[in-house]
Amino acid sequence: MTMLAARAHSAAKSLVMEQIPVPELGPDEVLVKVASAGLAPGMMTLLAQGAFKHLPTTLGHEAAGTIVEVGPNVTGVAVGDRVRVHPNLNCRNCVHCRSDRDMMCAQQAMIGHAAFSKAPLPLYERYHDGGLAEYVRVPHWLVDTLPDTVGFDIAAKVHDLANAVRILKLVELGIGATLIVTAATGTMGTATIKLAEHFGASRLILVGRSAERLAGVVPLAGDLPVETVALEELPADWESGDGLTRRLRELVPEGADAVIDYLPTGPTTAQAMGALATGGTLAHMGGNYAPLGISAATMMVNCWRLIGTRACTRNDAKDVLTLLGTGALRADELVTQRFPLADTVAAVHAMQQRDRPMWMTVVNP
Repeated sequence: MTMLAARAHSAAKSLVMEQIPVPELGPDEVLVKVASAGLAPGMMTLLAQGAFKHLPTTLGHEAAGTIVEVGPNVTGVAVGDRVRVHPNLNCRNCVHCRSDRDMMCAQQAMIGHAAFSKAPLPLYERYHDGGLAEYVRVPHWLVDTLPDTVGFDIAAKVHDLANAVRILKLVELGIGATLIVTAATGTMGTATIKLAEHFGASRLILVGRSAERLAGVVPLAGDLPVETVALEELPADWESGDGLTRRLRELVPEGADAVIDYLPTGPTTAQAMGALATGGTLAHMGGNYAPLGISAATMMVNCWRLIGTRACTRNDAKDVLTLLGTGALRADELVTQRFPLADTVAAVHAMQQRDRPMWMTVVNP
């Protein structure tokens, strides 16, 4: 039996849709019939950078659907269960895996996505094929049963929501905290806005390129007070000076308690850090290679913390499912674009063009 899948080949710059065999199961594996799979903005960049270590491969690290087959050793889940796939592959035995720091495991890689470790990656060798297909094969311990009230589309994007949970935990917001979120109109920015009230934020300052798109995400904050800073409205020389820092300081003279930064390029990271209060924290998950330009002495005098994080943990994903399952978090509105699986190549192109707001995008086989 064959299935349709979005595939990447060596040296290719785009995906192709192909018919490939449905995966055969091992004794500890389950086969999930995919109902929804997420698209990630950075996956084509990582493909071009050579971060996908097994090619050809099926892309897609975010997937949800129904179990249609289980191996003989599988326990805890059964045929017919509605599940989401947890994409983080890790050894489960090292000090990081046993202390809620799964993303630091030397074997860490992602189903249907990139791998950065130079260590042997036995799980990635087996499970590099992802969920942009009609079926996906995964080890049974990497599926989470869905609450009845959680639909497949938002279940496919639990990973992004869990990434936001991780970074919100890391900044440790106190009572009455003011939080700055950069790249606020993107996938991670909108997820963070939606979750901020659950992790102590009392006021949000949202930074993005477009004033119009920033206005569109403000309602996601619910009852939290929100102010916005559009980079297009700053002085023309803001990048070479400290125009963003000055604007943020106008809004928060005493400084913000934390910055969550998702911007992948430019001086925004450093300028947002300059708007921190004494003792404030900047957490970064944007992959920005621009030099920070802030001395260790400046960080020492201001008692600032700089934290880098690259992914969520399994516990973060379970926290999201609890919030969704209890109704404390309603996030379906974050999924703004849906495409049939056959149109995956067009969906990726639309996501790369960024000519319309696309908070979260899913593909439905």
